[in-house]
Amino acid sequence: MDRDWATPLDLDAVAAHAGYSRFHFLRAFKQVYGLTPGQYLSRRRIERAEELLRTADLSVTEICWLVGFGSLGTFSARFKKQTGLTPSDYRKRHVGRGAGLIPGCYALLWSGGFKSFEGREGEGPEKEAGKGDGTGPGDRNRGEGGSSAGCLR
Repeated sequence: MDRDWATPLDLDAVAAHAGYSRFHFLRAFKQVYGLTPGQYLSRRRIERAEELLRTADLSVTEICWLVGFGSLGTFSARFKKQTGLTPSDYRKRHVGRGAGLIPGCYALLWSGGFKSFEGREGEGPEKEAGKGDGTGPGDRNRGEGGSSAGCLR
């Protein structure tokens, strides 16, 4: 869960990977961590959101989706419950205490927020080299080899 915090949690798969039934895993996890797996994952996602709010020039909605929440309302409510501030108030309080904000497009590249072009109709590895195979300048998902001109303001 610490590694794949931005992806949806499949509790049955996590429990099976640990070699437990779903219900035994829930009991054991809560006994060790003091939280259910869902609560633990939510806490990790909020921690990542705090970091992005302090460092990246992304909207609250973009951050909500990046850290794995499916609803802006749920994200805002859980964020406020954990930090005592709304995401916008948190940003206002913490921005300006360090370096300037990282442009949003760079933050998205770093976090994998751009979806891969592979698998879209008409693109993919079967096409000519450098088009959709992750090696050419047009592959925004990797953040390598491409031009950052579109990212500059």
